[in-house]
Parts: sequence; structure tokens; C-alpha cells
Amino acid sequence: MDTSGLVGLDQRIAGCRACPRLVAWREEVARTKRAAFADWTYWGRPVPGFGPPDARLLIVGLAPAAHGGNRTGRMFTGDRSGDVLYRALYDVGLASRPTAVSADDGLELHGVRVTSPVHCAPPANKPTPAERDTCRPWLVQELGLLRPTLRAVVVLGAFGWQAALPAFAAAGWTVPRPRPAFAHGAHVTLHTPDGPDLHLFGCFHVSQRNTFTGRLTPEMLRDVLRTAAGAAGLPTEQRR
Repeated sequence: MDTSGLVGLDQRIAGCRACPRLVAWREEVARTKRAAFADWTYWGRPVPGFGPPDARLLIVGLAPAAHGGNRTGRMFTGDRSGDVLYRALYDVGLASRPTAVSADDGLELHGVRVTSPVHCAPPANKPTPAERDTCRPWLVQELGLLRPTLRAVVVLGAFGWQAALPAFAAAGWTVPRPRPAFAHGAHVTLHTPDGPDLHLFGCFHVSQRNTFTGRLTPEMLRDVLRTAAGAAGLPTEQRR
């Protein structure tokens, strides 16, 4: 096993069994499956982050979907939230293709990594505060490894925002007091005494509830991604 860098971290995350409720749920889902995916061998383990080790932009979600990442083994892959996110990343020139269906579909991200504060699929998409806190050290380690190149972060949703702020602080950035509140389009600059600033952006989560009701439109998502990419020093394109 490679124990160095992000590859080693991803391997360790995939072997984690720290939260009994989440272990039981993710493995039960992998056994029973959904009828539409009856011929799949589900991943059924914690889902590590996805993207290059020198990413300048990080996208932080909530947790893997039971029949998405928990099935495919890759963040935001194989579910409707991922359909929206990767389409938008492709539209602004940050992904090589507009769809994400399996871990071996050839999708590549350009200067972007995708992760979450909770790496196991939770029942009802709701991890407990204790599960969030137990998983936090993984995000802290990931931030530390990305720190040499990381310049901007987009956090999807209030849960991810609340979970990520303590991780940024633990990884060495200064989080303002009182802690900044989540809002779509929020922009907070996190300083550090020994490196460049980190630009933190809030965005409504790409959940079906938000995208089906129009609370988050594709244009809104693309706008946040372009702004964050600009802050990270990444070039973007206009495909739509």
C-alpha cells in the first residue's frame, strides 16, 4: 500500500470503519442494491476524494449518495447531484466530459478536486454531528496535502460549510470570529501566517430538492464555479 500523499490518504479513508451506524448502512445498501443497479457490484466503503493532487480549487460536498458514490466508489458519480455538478464543471472548462457514470469512465478534472466532510453514505443523507466530527481528521489531512497549491474552495450547502470551517482552522488557516454564516455566493478570505490566502465560496448544494425547484439553477452554479476558478488562478471556458 502507498502510504504517502493523497494516494495513501485515499487508501486509508477507503478502509475506515470508525462509525458503526455508517458502516452498517453503507454495507446493507451494497447488499440489497437498487433494482436499477442489480447487476452492479457496489463499492460499499468510504468514498475518497477525486481529482489531481495539485488542485488549485477544492469542491466540498456533504457525503456520498447511497446509490451514487457508495455504488461507484467516486465522489458525485452515478447520481443526479453529480449529473448537475459535473455538467457545470464541464461547461466552465474544469472537467473533460459532462457526465460521471463510473469510476473508470475516463473523466478528468482540470485543477479541481472534489471531496466531502463525511466519506460514508449516511441514512437519509443525514450524518450525525458525532459522525461529522469523527470524519473531520480526514479532511484536515487532505487540506494539508493540498495546501501547497490550493487557492480556493467551493462549499456546497450549509452542512458542508459548518463541517469545513473547523477543518480549515485545524489545517492552519485563520477562520474569522464569529464564524462566517453560510449563504449562496458568500465569499470569505482565510488568511495564514506562512502562505497565500484561501478564498472560500458558498454555494447551494446540488441536491435534487434545490435543482428541481430552481433554488439552484445551472447558471447560478456556473457563476460560482467561474468566480472560484478565477480566484484560484484557473482558466475557464464558456461552453454554454
